[in-house]
Amino acid sequence: MTRAASVTRSFTFDAAHHLPWHPGKCARLHGHTYRLEVTATGPVRADGLVIDFADLKSAVESALIEHLDHTLLNDSIDNPTAERVALHVLDTLIQAELPVTRVRLWETPDCCVEVQP
Repeated sequence: MTRAASVTRSFTFDAAHHLPWHPGKCARLHGHTYRLEVTATGPVRADGLVIDFADLKSAVESALIEHLDHTLLNDSIDNPTAERVALHVLDTLIQAELPVTRVRLWETPDCCVEVQP
């Protein structure tokens, strides 16, 4: 009997953004240390893994973190709200053919958004 499991790995990156339409302080340029959780789900293979944690780390870092860390998100994501950044992450990882089933992006220690395919 094949069983499925979910594997989650956390990452951090620093980036700036501004939301010019926002009525509050988010209209001004500011930065966050984002915490990103990527969950991959699939069958547990004969070796006992869904995906190796090291392989997940390498794939996420090369497809995403290297391109977002220490950048102005407005340069690559239109209207970079937490929701749109999380959707960008999800789309990028799906294009990289990772079995991603959930992305959770923490913009602050108290506020996060979760998206799924």
